[in-house]
This record gives sequence, C-alpha cells and structure tokens, in this order.
Amino acid sequence: MIDAQALVKTFDFQLDIQSDNESLLRDACLESRSVYNETIRLAKDGVDWDAIPDRVADDANIVKNTTQRVVAKALGAMENYCEYDDFGQPSHTKDGAYPLRANYEEGYNLSLTDDGNVAFRISAKPYKHVKGILEGDDAHLDILKTALTSDEWKIGTAEALFHDENAELHVNITNTEQTIRNKQNSRAVVGVDVNEDNVALTALSEDGVEDTLVIDFPEIKFERHRYFTMRKRVQNAEKDSIHDTLEGREERFIRDRLHKVSRHIVEWSQQFEKPCIVFEDLKEMRDSIDYGTRMNRRLHHLPFRALQYYTSYKAAFEGIPTGWIDPYKTSQRCPLCGHAERANRNKKRFKCRDCEHQDHSDRGASVNIAVKGVKKHQDWNVPALNSLPVVRTVRRQASGAVDAPTVTHPTVRGYQADGRVGVSN
Repeated sequence: MIDAQALVKTFDFQLDIQSDNESLLRDACLESRSVYNETIRLAKDGVDWDAIPDRVADDANIVKNTTQRVVAKALGAMENYCEYDDFGQPSHTKDGAYPLRANYEEGYNLSLTDDGNVAFRISAKPYKHVKGILEGDDAHLDILKTALTSDEWKIGTAEALFHDENAELHVNITNTEQTIRNKQNSRAVVGVDVNEDNVALTALSEDGVEDTLVIDFPEIKFERHRYFTMRKRVQNAEKDSIHDTLEGREERFIRDRLHKVSRHIVEWSQQFEKPCIVFEDLKEMRDSIDYGTRMNRRLHHLPFRALQYYTSYKAAFEGIPTGWIDPYKTSQRCPLCGHAERANRNKKRFKCRDCEHQDHSDRGASVNIAVKGVKKHQDWNVPALNSLPVVRTVRRQASGAVDAPTVTHPTVRGYQADGRVGVSN
C-alpha cells in the first residue's frame, strides 16, 4: 500500500538582472515590507482576517496577487504564533527590504533560453518588470529545467529578496508523483525526542534496538539567550529598529541550525531498512507549561514543531514516512520495566526507582517514543528490551581539530563524536 503525497522543495537562485532596473526590485521589496507590517498591525488590532487582504491591497503599490501572497504569509506568521509561538509574536515594525512573494505566471515567470539558461521576469510593480538570468547550483538548475518541461513537476510560489545586498529568488517546486511508503510497511521505527539542547534518536526493529544517538546543539539555546539579552537592552533604550533587526537575525540563525539538524536526523535514519520516523505530538505542550517566568520563556520559544516539520518534509523526499504519538510520560517511563514516575528523571540522568536501570534521560525517552510508534503504526510486536546499547553522543564540529575519542560507528555527517557514555551527568 502506497500513500501518494505532493512534495515541495525550495531552491535558492541568484538573480543576474539584465534590465538595468535593480532599484525597481528593491523598491518593490520595501513596499512588500509595508504590506507585511500593515497586515500584522491590523491583525493585532483585532480586524477580521478575511477583511485584511482587501484593505491592504487598496493602498499597496505592487501587483495585486503579489500583495495577496505577502498578506497570506503575514497572517500565517500570526497563526503560527497563536498556535505554537515558535518565534514570538510577529513585529509590525520590520525595517529594511522584505521578500516579494509571488505566484508563478502571475507575479513572476520563468522560461528556458536558446542557450540553456533559465530566464526570469518578475512583476516588481504594476506593468513594470525586472528581467534576467537565474544563477545557482547546477543540480538545482537541472531540476528547475526539468520542472519547466515535465508534468511530474510544478513550479509554485517564489520569493524575490536581497540577501547580503545580493538579489535572490527562492522558488518552490512540487513533485506531484513522489510517493511515500505507508507507515505500516516499515521494518524499523526511529523515535525522535526533541529537547532544548539536543535531539535523541533510537531505531527499533523486531530484533530490538538497532542503534541510538544523541545529537547535541547547545548553540541554539546559547544564541537564543544571547539575542534575548540584546533585545531587552535595545528595547530599554527604545531602539525599536535595532530590536527588529536582531529578531530577524535570530530567526535566520535558528532556522539554519534546525535545517542542518533535521537533515542529519534523516541521513542517520536512512541506514536502517524501511524506517519510519516518529515524533511526539507537542501541539498542546505549551498550554500545559508553567514552570515560572524564566523557564516558561525558554520553553515557549523553543521551535520543537519547526524541527519536527523540517525533518518530516526532508524525510518525505527520501520516501520515509513519519508518525506521531502521545507524549504522555515518555520522559518518565523506564524503557526496560515500564515503571513511570517523575522521580525517575533528574535532568539528563535517568535512574528507575523500581528496577534501578540507569540511562541518559533523553535517550530513554526516544526509546519510549519508538516503542509507542511500533504499537500505534506497526503490525509487528515490540521486542523484549532487556538491555540497551551504550549511548553515543555527537556534537557539531568546531573549526580545526577536535579532541575526542575515536568511535567505530559511522558518525552523522557534519558532526564529531563526543564520546560514548552510558549515563550523562
């Protein structure tokens, strides 16, 4: 049995503008920022969201369908904040240029040239176009050229923007025939436990635990605290423009790290036969968090759902299905005897009060997630877990040599083994 699902990939290209009107595109991006800011402001003021697109479009000096796409993105940011609060409430005072979001064949167009290049035409303003040639990764350009000539691929929305003063176009391309294996047709379940400073992985098959891994990313926690401190200082100094700039930098930094970590999760999962990646359903998690002001701020702003989403769609492009389980007591339950109580866990150390099994607490949670994934999504029985392999922890490589013990297991690409320990302090 096969689940058919349309899969979307975003490719980044540089714009070689050949129409001598780069300033027109920059002005359009500034107008896009005004549309975004006005949309957020109206939403905060309680205006009916269905009425906002028409109100904003009346005053915007960009193509109407492009205005609608920018408004939709702004309202999507508000909706994401209301549901998940991944990056805090969107600001209505963004400064600088903002991506110009456009529909294919309405706000922008692409075509193949006689010499094999991909030409673009962006409707920066009504009846005013920016033209040129796309440049970028050869593999990405090849896929885009295929999408322009094949019914299997469709070209979707794109964003024109300036990154480090360079004009770029980020294009969404959809493969309409890519298939994902049904979750029930899996031979291994990979439980993923997402935490504040790491992600723990455990692969479980009918034969038992195949392997486990803990990927540390302390830089996300560190950078979030650093940016929070800087924003508080500039806010107290009433420097709103700097505040918004810092907020944008933080978002880009976090998203970059999340994309890298999610890619490593998928790569690690691919070593197992017919894997299925399973997450905790954390949608309602924030509603139940109340550990005091400081801890609430830290936990409410962790992008758990974002990491899960990035991993899920990257896995889909590899044909790997994903599933979701109830997170109840996954961090407190002993994976060997099943005894569950809060006292079992003390930070990163897990010691069962019943059978005295000791473990890295996050690794133990990933085992429990995998077990629940097998029970929910598979037709084979959970194997007996009498023992667990030694925990292997990896961390991002530093520049230059890293003093760390050698391991025999293949490490995740881009990470350095940090040691093999049974229990983390």
